Amino acid sequence: MSKVSFAGKRMLVAGAGVSGVAVAQILQRKGALVTLQDAKTLDELGDRVKNLQQQGIKLALGQQNEILVSDFDYIVVSPGISIYSPLVLAAEKQGVEVISEVEVAYRLCPAPILAITGTNGKTTTTTLVGEMVKTTGKRVVVGGNIGKALSLEVEDVTEQDLVVAEISSFQLEGARTFRPVVAAVLNVTPDHLDRHKTMQNYMAMKSRIFTNQLSQDYVVANYDDPLVRDMMEKAVSQVVYFSRKTELEQGVFLKDDIITIAWQGKTHPVCSIHTLRIIGSHNVENALAACGMAFFAGVQVSDMAAVLGRFEGVEHRIERVATVRQVTYYNDSKATNPESSIKALEAFRGHVILLAGGRDKHTDLTEFMKLVKEKVDCLILIGEAGERFAQAAREHQVEHIERADSMAAAVQLAHDMAQPHQVVLLSPACASYDMFRNYEERGRVFKELVHRLSS
Repeated sequence: MSKVSFAGKRMLVAGAGVSGVAVAQILQRKGALVTLQDAKTLDELGDRVKNLQQQGIKLALGQQNEILVSDFDYIVVSPGISIYSPLVLAAEKQGVEVISEVEVAYRLCPAPILAITGTNGKTTTTTLVGEMVKTTGKRVVVGGNIGKALSLEVEDVTEQDLVVAEISSFQLEGARTFRPVVAAVLNVTPDHLDRHKTMQNYMAMKSRIFTNQLSQDYVVANYDDPLVRDMMEKAVSQVVYFSRKTELEQGVFLKDDIITIAWQGKTHPVCSIHTLRIIGSHNVENALAACGMAFFAGVQVSDMAAVLGRFEGVEHRIERVATVRQVTYYNDSKATNPESSIKALEAFRGHVILLAGGRDKHTDLTEFMKLVKEKVDCLILIGEAGERFAQAAREHQVEHIERADSMAAAVQLAHDMAQPHQVVLLSPACASYDMFRNYEERGRVFKELVHRLSS
């Protein structure tokens, strides 16, 4: 697979976050002339950029206006930089190609890529697919919106390796030629509308994961999600549906609670969903999608079953933390939207003390609060979204609502009121940026507080 050379190209990397720094370093090592731009100053950005100048990377930091986009061959946008930003709009107006870090990774990567997108379930499915394809004996790297930046992960891969990538809508904004041999669209529900503006724009970004596929490629898609089915009308590749609710003539589905793959006239039973160690109907869907992707990556059905039988889930996604005084605490910090929190609540029978709130994405709370009313004994709210969430809860007759000014106060409050066999669940339905650097920090703080209770 011949790949693009960026040697000698003038590259402006916009955004000095983790992926921006990573792609700047990769491009510099590939011979590009790299400038890293960020509105923050050197002091604000700290150690991660201080040594870049010694590596030959130019820095354009702080509020400065001297950058001329016409001086560059490419603008590489980090996920945190919107395609509607003035820098990007100026570049497009002057005919400078704007690409994402994931697009750079694709152009540098000689190995086939399996890529997963969707509003919810990406990290679990990506991790599962990674574990499954490792059973083929090939070298497998996993990256993208999970772990390290994809450009860093693929730096040393060969044509014989496999890459499994979690891809967000932000990363797909700057995808131009990105073409996975197997793609997956898990689901589409309203999210990031503060950035994408409309559901149509959001779905268009998600669709870019399969837009460049060819007829010999595959896209694994959720049959139970009507928006995903609508998206598949534009697919040139072979659409492979998965369904938790319908027995499909062809695809991946449940037959008497057995995960089953039917393809080209042959049926392959994988395993019973009752052997799964990950809880919740949404995780059944993730398992179905993972099996579909693994099947077309050459994984044996018996190896899929073995992986599913031992896989305990990923950090921050309905992660069991500890049991204290017969009360079990779960960390679901990765639930950054109401739909994700709904899936978490559906995994429990009820009697939940729910910790929610954070940076408000202003998504609709109707279905979320209906389920809170049904399953939650007490709703403890934190962060900027607290007042809007409290108002929505009152409108749905949620009776027990508490406010806490910190995660520590919320955990202590839950601990003080929890009775044996209740569940304490952190599932914020919000972003984390009002109180934490990211959802990972939020989840780890929660876990540390819980472990202190148990000790």
